[in-house]
Amino acid sequence: MEKLSDDWLTDGLIDFEYKKYILLSYLQKVKNSFDKTELYPHLADLVHHYNNLVAFKENKEHLAKNFPSKAEGLDMKKLEIIYHELIKDDEVMKELSEIIEYAVPQFKSSLEEGKEIYEFVESHCELSPVGLLPLYVDEGYLFINTSSSADTSVYRYQVTLIQGANENFRGIHISFLDKLTKGVGETYEALKSGIIRRFRDLPNPATFIIHSRLHFPFAPTLVPVAKRLLVRYISTA
Repeated sequence: MEKLSDDWLTDGLIDFEYKKYILLSYLQKVKNSFDKTELYPHLADLVHHYNNLVAFKENKEHLAKNFPSKAEGLDMKKLEIIYHELIKDDEVMKELSEIIEYAVPQFKSSLEEGKEIYEFVESHCELSPVGLLPLYVDEGYLFINTSSSADTSVYRYQVTLIQGANENFRGIHISFLDKLTKGVGETYEALKSGIIRRFRDLPNPATFIIHSRLHFPFAPTLVPVAKRLLVRYISTA
């Protein structure tokens, strides 16, 4: 199972053994990825599903509102479908409670494993500015490389402020530009100058390099960790 649907808890048969099978199949897939140090998208999905389960557990109204209903018939006078709310079924609620009580620690355990891997990867990554930084650092270039490769991947990044219900937070979008090989004696400042000459709409761009001392899967691990490192740096700069 590649991905767990958002409504996996309430969709289809509400049966403990059935939902346990679905959950464990998904978590085994996650573990297989974590064993290869592949963090994303599974780590983000785990956070999403864990938070949803905790909300379901703590807020019965939220559960009732999001729980499916079953059509019982049609009111011809009002031209409305008459629904029977399954949430009122004590047996269904009992089954759901057992599923949730089982699933929450399962998700938490997988999350802790993913967090440990994330912190290990991050501890082997170093972020440094390339050249002097301008006052405006919410847009620019990001270099990513590892000790195991002579190539440096170049991205253009843009950090935006996202307004949430309770707080604002920063998001980042990156787009791949090129993969460059630094020649003998060549500096990252020289690579930056070459990028500036090619893309003239940013004459004085903020530029950062994130160097990984170990080899990690690039797209599912190193790039997402690099993005979070950059956002954290810019947020506290």
